[in-house]
Amino acid sequence: MKRFAQLFAQLDQTTKTLKKVEHLVSYLNEADDDDKLWTIAILSHRRPKRTVKTSLLRIWASEIANVPLWLFEESYHVVGDLAETIALMIPAKTQQHTKRLTDWINIIKALDKKDEDYKKAVVLDAWSGMDYNERFVFNKLITGGFRIGVSQKLMMRAIAQYEGQEENAMAHRLMGNWTPDTITYDELIRSENPLDDISKPYPFYLAYSVESEPSELGEISEWLLERKWDGIRGQVIIRENQVFVWSRGEELVTDKFPEYHSLGLDLPNGTVIDGEILPFADGKPLTFNVLQTRIGRKNITKKILQSAPVILMCYDLLEHDGKDIRNLPLRERRKLLVQLLKDHDTKGICQLSEGVAVENWDAAAVERSRSRSLMSEGLMIKRLDSEYKIGRKKGDWWKWKIDPLTIDAIMLYAQSGHGRRANLFTDYTFAVWDGENLVPFTKAYSGLTDKEFNEITKWVRKNTKEKFGPVRSVNPELVFEIAFEGINASKRHKSGISLRFPRMVRWRRDKPAKEANTLNDLKKMLELYG
Repeated sequence: MKRFAQLFAQLDQTTKTLKKVEHLVSYLNEADDDDKLWTIAILSHRRPKRTVKTSLLRIWASEIANVPLWLFEESYHVVGDLAETIALMIPAKTQQHTKRLTDWINIIKALDKKDEDYKKAVVLDAWSGMDYNERFVFNKLITGGFRIGVSQKLMMRAIAQYEGQEENAMAHRLMGNWTPDTITYDELIRSENPLDDISKPYPFYLAYSVESEPSELGEISEWLLERKWDGIRGQVIIRENQVFVWSRGEELVTDKFPEYHSLGLDLPNGTVIDGEILPFADGKPLTFNVLQTRIGRKNITKKILQSAPVILMCYDLLEHDGKDIRNLPLRERRKLLVQLLKDHDTKGICQLSEGVAVENWDAAAVERSRSRSLMSEGLMIKRLDSEYKIGRKKGDWWKWKIDPLTIDAIMLYAQSGHGRRANLFTDYTFAVWDGENLVPFTKAYSGLTDKEFNEITKWVRKNTKEKFGPVRSVNPELVFEIAFEGINASKRHKSGISLRFPRMVRWRRDKPAKEANTLNDLKKMLELYG
């Protein structure tokens, strides 16, 4: 446990990818197979479920810290994290535990059906033999809230490096419904897996945002222009009559999109298509909000399939007749893709992302301006002679997105942030006018500088009207410009509206609250762009 807690601290203290991988590989070299397996499970969101109520942990911690519960709660609101608050407040350890991560997880799991006195005795004994880092991790595990700044891809890179395997092969091994209770480390990571090769995707080629006027790219005839569709970028692989669907994050999501399963019969083996998993009905794209209704669901029901249907909007062909063709120019890959879709009936599942035919860059700008009405985010600009490269490379692929929508809103509530911003008010709720009343409609926490967050925090402390736990109601005076990518009707929000990717782009010091936008302004945007 001590070594896992050290790993947690190391990963939390750096933002450098290579350093995180280095720490993970070092840990894998030292941990036994049981701890390796549980570490992989925890980092891939297979945490043990909560077995002790957080309300009990608060009471027990305040008792042994010898502070009133109200003072513990106030401290918790300042720190912003229960696990950290407990680890900081309880007395120093009086003994030394030497149990492994696996041992502690088994102890935590065994608490599920035990009575309160038994749970208390186990937890207090655990705290008494742990240092700060160990306590913090233990508290995260027992509350079922363990999260760490390590992506699935980064973890797979570390394991692949440690085991001497390829990352994409490792990705497939870590998919599925396995748990450390149903599989061993050897079975998960080192056993022969016949699907490793046939399921393997290609690294995605990513575009840069246009940095100047597109006309500076040269003759428009040298480029393919496409709509930038608003779905989930993915690869569909057909090999040995099996279908594999990978997201851009290199997550295997085949079971999430049963619409694609028939492609194993409709398309020839040795086919890999790069495209957009796009919500689509009645011959036109739907909003990303529709796709969100099925993201993250474990069971894709018939009702969901009907209310949120998807197609594959096909961008590129990466493998043809079992041959990697990424080194061919885009114009040739495109011809092969067009012919493939012409020769094989996919029953509407695969649709070609059509090129946008324009004669010059001014006409391209006009097409870009039409994007929202077509449920598109802008235009993609791809050099027709380009190969399909790996990762984000400048020069051949560009994205020319439309400008975000914006609205001026009034801060109504403020809440403390997390981590290094736990002592600052950084998470805000915003409202617009509805007659003489203010109606909350969105939250945002990014887009300002550290200096601005510090200034606003001082203002919040001086202008608090009421406290609701960590949330403060403030005088409705500060106005901010909120940018967002999309707007949709919502039954869950009092305003009847939800925004996509809201963020603060400007503190409107120049604007009094009475001049902020109205709910009617939002509704007009909904009519135009929703």
